[in-house]
Amino acid sequence: MADATRKPETIASQLLERLVKARLAPGSSFATEAELIEEFDVSRPTLREALKILQSQGVIALRPGPGGGIIVTKPSIDMLAHGLSVFLRMHEVPFITVLKAREVVEPALTFEAAVNGTEQDFADLETSVARMGTLQAQRDQQAFLDENRNFHGIIARASGNKVLEVFWSTISVLASGEHHGLRYTVGNQGHVIAAHERILKACRGRDGEAAAAAMQSHVSDLENLVRTRYQRLLAHPTSVVSSRPAQNRRNSY
Repeated sequence: MADATRKPETIASQLLERLVKARLAPGSSFATEAELIEEFDVSRPTLREALKILQSQGVIALRPGPGGGIIVTKPSIDMLAHGLSVFLRMHEVPFITVLKAREVVEPALTFEAAVNGTEQDFADLETSVARMGTLQAQRDQQAFLDENRNFHGIIARASGNKVLEVFWSTISVLASGEHHGLRYTVGNQGHVIAAHERILKACRGRDGEAAAAAMQSHVSDLENLVRTRYQRLLAHPTSVVSSRPAQNRRNSY
């Protein structure tokens, strides 16, 4: 009985390996149900349970009708953030704990970015800083947040550490504060731009310790903002975020 219960999980694992080895691009069609039933010698209900597991993991999409079928997809950061936010909400983990986690991860990423980043990465950071200087945070809050995300996304990419980049991207969706109603003033904008300039200068100088320290100070500013203007959020449970990609989301603050 135990083996029968776990069979869909076993089939899902085998299908995942097959998908990875096939290197199918997102949007590609996978095998038909009939082909998979014959290949794995399983019943249709067992196969469909296995497919639902992969669907819940963001590996495939199941589309009905002509042109549909089993379609290859790719797990998104939003899906990971949603799963983590549900876990944290169910365990009543407060928002401040998410901020603290980010304060550990992002300076480490910035150290690696200073050491491993390319001149193109640094040029992209400089462009981001310049673009942010043309924005007015209060009038166009979303554009400011998007550019803020862009800068931090470049830092994460420049680190060359894909695992830490994914950890940060997931945590940052939860720690940005948007889901809790945080807003940034013109004064906040000035502080953010100055912090980004210090981080960029340290990265360009290949000074990992200075870059990490600048980022540490920068991300701590978000906690200070919450403590000063949004104190009620410190013990507020982590918000459950959507598993659907937000428009224009790159990466967070």
